[in-house]
Amino acid sequence: MEEWKSYKLCEICDLIPGFAFKSADFGDYRTKAIKIGDIQPPYVNRASMSGVNIEVYDKNKLSKFLVKRGDFVLAMTGATIGKIGRYIDQEPAYLNQRVLLFRPNGDVNPKFVYYSLLSPLFQQYVINHIDSETAQPNISGRSVSGYEIALPSRKEQDRIALILSTIDDKIELNTRINHNLEEQIQERFDSMIVSDNGLGYCQIADYVDVNPKRSLRKNEPARCVDMSYLSTTGPFPSGWETKGYNGGMKFFNGDTIMARITPCLENGKVAYVNFLDDGEIAFGSTEFIVLHAKEGVAPVFTYFLARNKNFVDYATKNMNGSSGRQRVSGDTIGKFMIPVIDSDSLNEFSGFATPAMDVIRNNSFESRSLAATRDALLPLLLSGELSISQMNC
Repeated sequence: MEEWKSYKLCEICDLIPGFAFKSADFGDYRTKAIKIGDIQPPYVNRASMSGVNIEVYDKNKLSKFLVKRGDFVLAMTGATIGKIGRYIDQEPAYLNQRVLLFRPNGDVNPKFVYYSLLSPLFQQYVINHIDSETAQPNISGRSVSGYEIALPSRKEQDRIALILSTIDDKIELNTRINHNLEEQIQERFDSMIVSDNGLGYCQIADYVDVNPKRSLRKNEPARCVDMSYLSTTGPFPSGWETKGYNGGMKFFNGDTIMARITPCLENGKVAYVNFLDDGEIAFGSTEFIVLHAKEGVAPVFTYFLARNKNFVDYATKNMNGSSGRQRVSGDTIGKFMIPVIDSDSLNEFSGFATPAMDVIRNNSFESRSLAATRDALLPLLLSGELSISQMNC
């Protein structure tokens, strides 16, 4: 068996901490900056990134903080500490403080290093080196630089990285297809509910049931979708778990679940429920609002309503409660006003959106399965326990 050699990260990578942009620098700018919240493994989510004004800085000095396609970054603080994200967009972005950029040298395969940092070993290392004296979880660049990574020959690194990245490339392709499809559907939906067609206006409750009744017995085993599993950019949740029902909002296929509490509402925590078995009822947070399309309205209508900017603005402006714990009520949601939609427009929207959402669901299930395969292979390949020759590759 080939001998693997261990190196500290600082021996094979340049580790670059982010630039301390000021709060006033962020706004509606074309140039983007990567914050810790934008690291949503296995990628950096460009859709959630903030614009930043770089005109007030020396661009030459900022150049080393520029993140390009294929680079990967680490969250060094907060709830996402230790999370790794690969930057896959063509347009570069700048690195904000408390985010660490890795630049492997030419002697190692960058993707092999990336996958090594995705491993449970590195995640445990981060946990073991969290600074307990700070107000929130934090790890220093110095601690990260001391992590030891085992490397086989460059040829073996390339082969392992190719296998794992082939899986990720397919996941990335599925993600791009889903994003493009969703954008097209959203554009059609938005144009359908903002155009005054002379038929007057009505409340959204004429098209949607808000928080309809569903039945689950206490302690009955059921799928649970926690708030943390909801995406801010797509309809498919990142995961779920099965446990006994102990309260919370209940839903089944065809429903849309959306956050009603700050900051999850403003951030766009939404999911379209089309991943359950027939007749299955699931549950989730008490901070969800459940939307169900009425007869004659396509179920997917509710999801694109929840993603509509005017609807989100309305919901956000009508939250009540103490600062930091504000919520919008289901009754308020039902009073959102839209133009009356004729049946032909509803049918046309359904004919386009429903099959497209089926494609998004199938791609999402495939990506979920591929990610599970990758995660199973990852520790075996990176420890040398499973060799490429054993895989007949």
